Amino acid sequence: TAEMPIRADDVMKLLSHVAQVKGMKAAVAHSGRGAALAGASAFVGGMLGGPPGIAVGGAVGGLIGWMTSGQFKSVPQILMELPAAERQKLCDETMAVVKNIHWTDAAQLIALVMSNSTLTEKVIGVLTTYLTNELKAQIKYAE
Repeated sequence: TAEMPIRADDVMKLLSHVAQVKGMKAAVAHSGRGAALAGASAFVGGMLGGPPGIAVGGAVGGLIGWMTSGQFKSVPQILMELPAAERQKLCDETMAVVKNIHWTDAAQLIALVMSNSTLTEKVIGVLTTYLTNELKAQIKYAE
């Protein structure tokens, strides 16, 4: 279906909006994996592309490194920085919740979900489960 990418975009905007309204922040747990991954991707980059490859590999590793840095960041920011495959996984899970809603753009989708507390809770549930299970994040809400 040609409209799928737009749908995914709308869903990401919905998730960001819900996270913002709820003041969700998440910290992805500390683990040695981030540092090891940063080093490994810099190494692989160097093997493939020489010194410029090290920089690219290091940048990719750095992105993974922040995921394990343990500081709380706003969930909308985390969503924006997700790799495409992760974003797709999250969109698919959210689409299962909003599949019976017909919307034309992100604004309409957000309005429909936010006006229905049951749907809002389900969407928050998908997002929370994703963050805690897939990213091993701790979540906190604004007071």
